[in-house]
Amino acid sequence: MAAKKDYFGLEYIVSLILAIIPITAWVCGIITRFQEGKYVAMVIRIFFGWIVWVLDLIYMITNKEICRLLDM
Repeated sequence: MAAKKDYFGLEYIVSLILAIIPITAWVCGIITRFQEGKYVAMVIRIFFGWIVWVLDLIYMITNKEICRLLDM
């Protein structure tokens, strides 16, 4: 089974480590949403970073991929 790529094309375990650290998860989340053109999700992540961080971390641990909320 091929490993899924998450933050910047990195492997799951590296992305999980980045997601566990709040500051890196916040910065990586903002950058990836900007790269994907999801500006509403990027603004929500900027202003509600802690809430989104907890949700992303739970989702990433349970589903082994980054949560893609607000596909706009």
